Amino acid sequence: MIPTLEWLPEGVNFLDQTKLPLEETYVLATDYKQVATVIRDMIVRGAMAIGVSGAMGVALGIQQSKAETLSELSAEVDEICAHLASTRPTAVNLFWGIDRVHDLYNSLAATKTPIPEIKAAVVALALEMYDEDIANCRQLGAHGAELMPQQGTVLTHCNAGALAACGYGSALGVIRAAIERGHKIDVFADETRPYLQGARLTAWELMKDGIPTTVLCDNMAAHLMKKGRIQAVIVGADRIAANGDTANKIGTYGVSILAKEHGIPFYVAAPWATLDLATAHGDLIPIEQRNPRELTHVNGKQMTPDGVSIENPAFDVTPAKYISAIITERGILRAPFEESIAAMALDKVIAAA
Repeated sequence: MIPTLEWLPEGVNFLDQTKLPLEETYVLATDYKQVATVIRDMIVRGAMAIGVSGAMGVALGIQQSKAETLSELSAEVDEICAHLASTRPTAVNLFWGIDRVHDLYNSLAATKTPIPEIKAAVVALALEMYDEDIANCRQLGAHGAELMPQQGTVLTHCNAGALAACGYGSALGVIRAAIERGHKIDVFADETRPYLQGARLTAWELMKDGIPTTVLCDNMAAHLMKKGRIQAVIVGADRIAANGDTANKIGTYGVSILAKEHGIPFYVAAPWATLDLATAHGDLIPIEQRNPRELTHVNGKQMTPDGVSIENPAFDVTPAKYISAIITERGILRAPFEESIAAMALDKVIAAA
């Protein structure tokens, strides 16, 4: 399993995804501010991975606090959570991870739990969330494998694999699970400009697994769909609204339209934590604007004229009408998504009661 991130006694260790595929190096974050920098600079990326990273960042900050009273510690925890939450706005998993540890802290503080016990509890929760992520991805993969062709080529956009999670992955987890069941699948990986997550990351991890992989320039998908070379599309998600509208890496929306035009199923794979039931539809999802340098420079070389205007949204929103199914660890959601999502959420509430 690819070690995307790991809790160590001295901090959180991250595989530096900015250096892949040419270098496999790690960055050790020894305090919560360094964890925030790792998230902001995309040393770790992918909704699931940054959700757990956010949780670990909060736990690390609480563990290292010198506060002697709960009132002092509570003020620090609020600051820690706000700092980590300011890093990336679109992926709802980040806020889910931060809030889950924050909520545990608040419940323990409300009962006057001793500070050493609180520190142990929040670290234990962060580690539990790491294990849950891997288990959820495997369960998600098991549900989604049945949707993959028995034989053929699957297109994916961006990286929703082990590198975007704590292991196994969502969209690539579905592909892995299908291959484990005997499906004969190869993968077309959109290069995913401008950050090249497909070319650098998806291709790297699939090749490590021995899965046949071909990198495409982003504007080649329509041609290959028309030629009958693509049997399915599967992508991850950074936030899914209550009606099924899905935010994913920029370019996903265009791929969904192409798939619809060519009669190719378009699947979204994401853990339940990626569903944001408080956001009614995709127009309300905040879209992160990235550094213009990601467009103006490639490998340090300037590619655009000095002074030209740059637009660099990191995500777009695919309307639910273009999505064939949403695959989660709880099961498969189908249209009408507003109804199926609400029903699955209700089932979870009833089961927990």
